Amino acid sequence: MAKKIMQAKKKSTPKKALVSVVLSFRNEDDVLPELISRLGAVFSKQPVDYELVFVNDDSTDGSYALLKKAAAKNNKIKVVNMARRFGVSECVMAGMAYASGDAIVYMDSDLQDPPEVIPELIAKWKDGADVVYTVRTKREGESPLKMWITRMAYRAINASSEVDLPVNAGDFRLLNRKKCDQLLEFGEMDPYTRGLIPWLGGRQEPVYYQRDARAAGEAHFSLFNSLNPYKTFISGLTSVSMAPIFLILLAGGLTVAGSLLWILLSWIGIFGGDGWVPFVLLLWGSLMGSLGFVGIYVGRTYKDVRGRPRYIVRDTINLDK
Repeated sequence: MAKKIMQAKKKSTPKKALVSVVLSFRNEDDVLPELISRLGAVFSKQPVDYELVFVNDDSTDGSYALLKKAAAKNNKIKVVNMARRFGVSECVMAGMAYASGDAIVYMDSDLQDPPEVIPELIAKWKDGADVVYTVRTKREGESPLKMWITRMAYRAINASSEVDLPVNAGDFRLLNRKKCDQLLEFGEMDPYTRGLIPWLGGRQEPVYYQRDARAAGEAHFSLFNSLNPYKTFISGLTSVSMAPIFLILLAGGLTVAGSLLWILLSWIGIFGGDGWVPFVLLLWGSLMGSLGFVGIYVGRTYKDVRGRPRYIVRDTINLDK
């Protein structure tokens, strides 16, 4: 009789929701111990179960050895090792594919995104939000010039985008399982998740926070020493908008009209022959710029139609699949 009562109690006890935290990183051995400690402290106060899915983008420092040792002591720490360096977006998608959670949080590993904000994301998810995105009200440790350029980049993408892309919304987000699975169905290479997730629709709620400076080490994607910020901007613009193509068509039409007018005015003697030099240079520059934008779209199409996988995983720790 007592055994039946115990079994009934077990059946009536609801299973805790599982939250997966996906953390893409490369060479962060000076930050990872504090990151693991702070995430553990955050989830110790939450009525949910959790797992930390670290995606190692072919680190060359002691990050992997550190995580391997930590994972041996704590099976909530899971590691996905990429076969080579693939990039942040691909690592995030790999982490989501391996994550088992009812909700998936993905964030940077440098502690600029404070783990202490995660409870707010979970609260909004439990309140019914499909996606909870974060908006940075302040960014410590970054120059005013970079902040201005970042705002302008967001506005440029947003002005021509098919979806509303919140300004200063970064890669620190929570997705429910359904939205995560829908995102994983996208087969495109170089996925611009900041634009693709708003495209998914559903109930999407913001959380506002102050972004911290790096806890240690140097930034991997600085404004002037890395191509990544510019690649991200171009990827975002061409991922969610066809505006550059239409701008090229408009520029071409105006150039042809201007050329005809210039030739006519030259024939009647208003312009001299020297006026052709800047005109030819302008025409050449417009043509090269137009071909460059078209080439980006062709390149993205080429990457997609090749059918190659986004990434290749070398091995995993504490993961079955």
